[in-house]
Amino acid sequence: MSGLHDIGYLTVGKRATPAQTTQPTPTQMMRVHTKAVSAVAFFKDSRRIVTASKDKTLRIWDVEKRVLVEGPFEGHSDCVYSVAISPDDRRIASGGEDKAMIIWDVDTKQMVFKPQEKRRGWVRSVCFSPDGKRLASGSHDERVIIWDTETGAVLKTPSGSLCSIRVWHTDNAELLLDISIDAHHLVKIVVWTPDGQQLVSASDDKTIKFWDSSDGTQIGQPCTGHTDKICSLAISSDGCFIATGSFDKTVRLWNTKSHQQIGQALEHTAWVLCIAISPSGELLASGDNAGNLQLWSIENTLSTAFGMDSSYDFYFAHRSKVKLGQQLYSGALSDADKVIELNPSYHLGYELKHAALRGAQRYVSPPEVEDAIRQAIYTQLENAPLRLINTSSGCLCNRDTQINALTESTEHKELLHSLVMHAPLQTGPIQEAVAKYFSWVMLSHRWETKEPLLHDIQGSDIYDLDPVGTVVKLQKFCRVARKAGHHWAWSDTCCIDQNNNVEVQQSINSMFIWYHYSALTIVYLSDAPPSSESGALAHSIWNTRGWTVQEFLASKIVFFYQADWTLYLDDRSRNHKESVAIMQELELSTGINARALVAFRPGMRDAREKLRWASTRVTTLQEDIAYSLFGIFGIHLPVIYGEKRQNALGRLLQEIIAHSGDITSLDWVGQSSNFNSCLPAEISSYKAPPCTLPFLSEDDMQNSVSMLRNNVAVESALKLYTTLKNLGVPHFANARLQLPCIAFLLTEVRRRPGQDGTSCFTYDVKADRLQDLLVRTEDKLVQFSPARRTRQTFLLIRPWTRYLLELPDFTELPDFAELSDY
Repeated sequence: MSGLHDIGYLTVGKRATPAQTTQPTPTQMMRVHTKAVSAVAFFKDSRRIVTASKDKTLRIWDVEKRVLVEGPFEGHSDCVYSVAISPDDRRIASGGEDKAMIIWDVDTKQMVFKPQEKRRGWVRSVCFSPDGKRLASGSHDERVIIWDTETGAVLKTPSGSLCSIRVWHTDNAELLLDISIDAHHLVKIVVWTPDGQQLVSASDDKTIKFWDSSDGTQIGQPCTGHTDKICSLAISSDGCFIATGSFDKTVRLWNTKSHQQIGQALEHTAWVLCIAISPSGELLASGDNAGNLQLWSIENTLSTAFGMDSSYDFYFAHRSKVKLGQQLYSGALSDADKVIELNPSYHLGYELKHAALRGAQRYVSPPEVEDAIRQAIYTQLENAPLRLINTSSGCLCNRDTQINALTESTEHKELLHSLVMHAPLQTGPIQEAVAKYFSWVMLSHRWETKEPLLHDIQGSDIYDLDPVGTVVKLQKFCRVARKAGHHWAWSDTCCIDQNNNVEVQQSINSMFIWYHYSALTIVYLSDAPPSSESGALAHSIWNTRGWTVQEFLASKIVFFYQADWTLYLDDRSRNHKESVAIMQELELSTGINARALVAFRPGMRDAREKLRWASTRVTTLQEDIAYSLFGIFGIHLPVIYGEKRQNALGRLLQEIIAHSGDITSLDWVGQSSNFNSCLPAEISSYKAPPCTLPFLSEDDMQNSVSMLRNNVAVESALKLYTTLKNLGVPHFANARLQLPCIAFLLTEVRRRPGQDGTSCFTYDVKADRLQDLLVRTEDKLVQFSPARRTRQTFLLIRPWTRYLLELPDFTELPDFAELSDY
């Protein structure tokens, strides 16, 4: 094989210790091409890399995420042997066996130009000038051509030689240096040292040699150790070490001062055809004949060789300088501290640390970012359940474990790194990242027999439990949550310590909040068979339970799943609360209006209507029918399991009336409560429709107003209005209801005939200052009339409420408060 294999533009250590016995391993291995990786180059950000292959294509990869970013770039008709990236990272040059040289635009993946002049040999090397305006290419025809990168025009064509290294002036092609090489057959690659004082060459003769760039004399002894041809060579940006790849399937590092090998060889399973070192000095990339790209941590590789020997400090000193130049002050400071740790007497370490500290004053310190992240975590977890299941590990975690999981995660490291270099501190990205990481999924379901409890799963991986009975439901639920992209999941069966009264109290009073702030609520309809048609949800036992009303209303995003964990009605919308068919089915079956189903807000407004929603529901424990409504009304009350149903419901109703002044909850039909005779004994007492006042037509209202104007003195009317306005609001004292009322004297009560033997009687009732009334009741009333008076005085008592005078309705206020106020 003949020709110029590599060329380079001029752009203007320490001793090695014996290799250690530990074998270095790559940080990543990526399958990047279907055929051999023949060339590789890093972008300036060190996070992207371009590869070229014998499959005739180029590709750009993200080396951190191990994903393809751009490509394939297609245009060569044969193997691609060389690539180079322009100084501004906007263009790529490539050459290959098709004797063509192409310049590509990175963003558009289009050819900028493909020179018409064909080379007479394979293009084995390409290189941009430091200003990016010129491109040099070397080929098997033993010629170097210098091109204009904008027009593609040929600027100069100095000649080459098989067994020599030549340096030309790029302006006039004047030969500056001609190094005739004996016993260094077939030079494969030549690079400049960063200071421009030396040239380094690698050859088929398995050696690497160093040359003085001023006079061409060889410097020191060659590097020897490869057992087959050397195909590639790269030098670190500080010039402290070089890396070579060979047909012997190894990558080797060499000290540029001592020319000794650093550490052990890095092994491939196929010929190593190309090498590149990242500008940051952190990564070494090597491509092989099998299409693989291996990425090696230079820090790990050098530390394997040097351990904590001070001769290792040069690497961190160089990396600190690079990061200072990139204004990455936090990283520069970290590397400077390592220099000082390795070699406390090395003055450069202290100079680098001072420069990093001086630069970091314009940026946010890592402790400040960590404090902001910690604060965002506490804020996020204020509305989160006390325990959650990690959907990846399957383990039940308390708050501390959840926080530790974040601080040890990749997400935390990326967040810290991205914010430390941007002042002022941006809290928005922190809150967004923390909220995303801690997003949790709630389960709403009907309890079955032998549900897994906290002690059944604590300290275990739920995915390792025997998949029998209700354990399968828990496992399926967590898998669905994980597939939806959420780290955490909650189920009431096992995430609450049922034996801890304090925790039970806190959980029941916080349940509405947990469901409301969840990222998703999954409703599992265990009795809805696969491929159910509309109606299965309405008839599901889930739709009869007391707790499920709160769970559904509180949640913002809901998905219904059938018994086989497929979506109900195969509805794949982003939120089943946005499904017209499902919401119509729920509205008809529950009696809850569509607006409340989709966007419910807790509070005491329309108290009787909310009590009606629960009037057909049942709970296993009788007290729970009241406890399940705490969140709907925005109420916090003590949880006292063992109290009677009437007592629990009475405390709830007492709280509603006392805090809202709304007396509509006194409108019920059924048995009175032992807690207070004004209150019902059962929630089912609210099934009956509410009492409605007789309708007055517009004419009737006008006539009444006219009569008042003619018959009532203004002064008396104002006095009455003031009296009514100043009446107090309903409240309880020692379980006794204090209720402002207006009394009307009964003047006549008559039972309608033909009702003997019935259990309900109808009466015509007349009262002073009221229209005639029709009353139906199971009780027998005393009948009297003006002709047949009674010795007793009977009064009709009308509870008084402020809205009759169109005064402010206190039940409006909680609904307009923020949910976080509860």
